[in-house]
Amino acid sequence: MVQDLYILMITAGIVSLLFKLLKQPVVLGYIVAGILVGPHLFGENLVSHENVETWGNIGVLFVLFCIGLEFRLKNLFESGKVALVGAATIIGGMLLLGFGVGLSAELNTMNSLFLAAMLCMSSTTIVMKAVDEAGLSKARFVKGATSILIFEDIVAVVLMVLLSSVAVKNSFEGSVLLEKVGVLAITLVIWFVVGILIIPTLLRKVRKHLNDEILIIISLGLCLGMVLTAEEAGFSSALGAFVMGMILAETKEAHRIEKLMAPLKYVFAAIFFVSVGMMIDPVSLVEYWSSIIYVAVVIIVGMIVFGTLGCWWGGETLHDAMLTGFSFVQIGEFSFIIAALGSKLGVTDPVIYPIIVAASVFTTFLTPYIMKAATPCYNFIYNHASESLRAKIDRREKEVEQAEQTAARDTDSNAPSSADKVRNAVKHTLITKHIVNLFLKNMSENNETEKEK
Repeated sequence: MVQDLYILMITAGIVSLLFKLLKQPVVLGYIVAGILVGPHLFGENLVSHENVETWGNIGVLFVLFCIGLEFRLKNLFESGKVALVGAATIIGGMLLLGFGVGLSAELNTMNSLFLAAMLCMSSTTIVMKAVDEAGLSKARFVKGATSILIFEDIVAVVLMVLLSSVAVKNSFEGSVLLEKVGVLAITLVIWFVVGILIIPTLLRKVRKHLNDEILIIISLGLCLGMVLTAEEAGFSSALGAFVMGMILAETKEAHRIEKLMAPLKYVFAAIFFVSVGMMIDPVSLVEYWSSIIYVAVVIIVGMIVFGTLGCWWGGETLHDAMLTGFSFVQIGEFSFIIAALGSKLGVTDPVIYPIIVAASVFTTFLTPYIMKAATPCYNFIYNHASESLRAKIDRREKEVEQAEQTAARDTDSNAPSSADKVRNAVKHTLITKHIVNLFLKNMSENNETEKEK
């Protein structure tokens, strides 16, 4: 196992360094490294696929845990309509488009469902990296884009649970799915409320004793504990890791935990993407090149159209909406995880996996260049728009600027966190209930006393 890890990390390090020098996403380097050490290129296994798969599964948990740590209820609530409408439009539109692509390719319902789920999620990692490298990290559209990505991550985890249920039962029953969604929703609420009530309080009480070593051990312990809880409840381990990340994101130690987790995230994310690359057969890429291009075009066009429309309908300016749509033109982490889930359950056609990964690589490579086209496309649309449409675009710009100014005036740095609000709400509810019970008990005793008299 040590030898496997050595070959894997050295290859991934060298290839990713080369990609960095070429100013390409490091994730692509990891996937290429997986192809190099995989069984398809040289006809033999340089590393044990079983060992790499084990490390990759652990990597998925840590990656999702870290994504959960980046989740902020406050940011999500502030984006509000943009996040909800934007995510719903993108996910709904791409699910329908992906399902249609599957049916047009004569895939069965199960394969089409998994394909649709793979195509409806943009990559949080790649989008944020592309935005940062383009010097747009402080741009106005980033806040809404980040909130949409958070919503997509949540929906992706839910989709994984639902697809697992459908795959195991090998049927698509609406009533069963509704029951599963209901159970999942109730479970998530219970986990999150209980976690918000207990964990931040405990960490606050022992904060002065928490050095970096103890904090990272406790965080990982909580993560793995929630993973086991999710598995015992019949849900995926990924869901447990993501939920615990969300809970810890609402503590005062969130940024510190996120910083401490960064090295582990990088290591295990690299292993996961290398394991993805190991499953790619270069021969199949040549054989199915037309399908790869077709899927990539569907992703790019679909994300631009649905991303722009969703953000515009959600209240953003047309320019910001187009910047968001043009930055979402790829699929990533969750697409790979869902593809691997389908392969593991044996319900998806083997050819889908390499096509999806290749399409992801292709769209990831194009993302920075497509983002640069957003502003010229906006200028073209604005300059050739009708007078009424141009007036509507200008009016939306003024409305957004006024809303920003109002929000800036109303900002209170001492406002309680979302976690504090949840805790206070629950405490208030419990106190109120206790007071009501005491009142009713007192009234009952008084009535009995009056009857005795």
